[in-house]
Amino acid sequence: TGARVMPIEVQPEPPGRLVDANGLIYHVIELGSGSPTFFLHGGGPGCTAWSDFGSVSPLFAADRKCFLVDLLQYGRSEKCTIAGPMWDFHSRTIRDLMDALGVDRADFVCNSWGGTIALNLAANYPERTRSLVVTGSMPVFYGPLAPLPEGGRRGRKARDAYFAGDGPTWAKMRQLMADLEWYDPDEIPDATVTLRHKQSIDPDEMNLAARSDGPRGEWQDMTAELGRIGCPVLFAWGMNDDFLTPDYPLMLARMIERGQLYVMDKSSHHLQEERPQHYHSVVTGFLNQTERTAKEQRP
Repeated sequence: TGARVMPIEVQPEPPGRLVDANGLIYHVIELGSGSPTFFLHGGGPGCTAWSDFGSVSPLFAADRKCFLVDLLQYGRSEKCTIAGPMWDFHSRTIRDLMDALGVDRADFVCNSWGGTIALNLAANYPERTRSLVVTGSMPVFYGPLAPLPEGGRRGRKARDAYFAGDGPTWAKMRQLMADLEWYDPDEIPDATVTLRHKQSIDPDEMNLAARSDGPRGEWQDMTAELGRIGCPVLFAWGMNDDFLTPDYPLMLARMIERGQLYVMDKSSHHLQEERPQHYHSVVTGFLNQTERTAKEQRP
């Protein structure tokens, strides 16, 4: 329904652990038990697994083993310099992380940056992905009807502006979230703004930001990879996404063999934070149906 439900306030971040993934260090929070499910966050300033999924992950943890991963260059994970194609690098190291955690195959629930990584993982290592949920990601640099807003560079421009001038401030972080990530700015929790701002002024993250895209690797268009994805993919999108309107994920869903699209009203780029109960209901239904179908198809 279109009824609004107040966001769940983000609770204090639970303890995580550092995991060596073939020589690169990831920070991972583990919650719950059941089917392994990885949560990969977005690429905005100060984003971490907990800032993006802290309000909704306890709902999933009721019947799933949740791995909340700080991506490399974010949060408490290693601030390495990436060389070569960026999405190939990230998907390969997520595969290595799965090996280190003893997880052969998993579902992936992802926002923005993390979703493109998961799509690359599904294309290049199909045996590791059971299903994907992707929100607000940009794996290709063109739209079905018109050029992408600001040439697909809106996020990079916003990040550069946030770190420029007088540098990161709490007020600038809230404004960035209000302008680009949330449908209703009045519902943005102060605690989430504080969490994001505090992480964004981490010295190592500031050093990466000063170099803009330099240490992030080579940008990849994933048109060819999308055509190789065989697992079910749900694109869960905000009707009012400020980066990519719903015609874009509809195009993506048509490029993938088992792609589908759900568009949520009165939401923007961070559905899982804006509408956690609604998001959990939609995503859980998709993940559970995928699991049931896989069991029915086994010999």
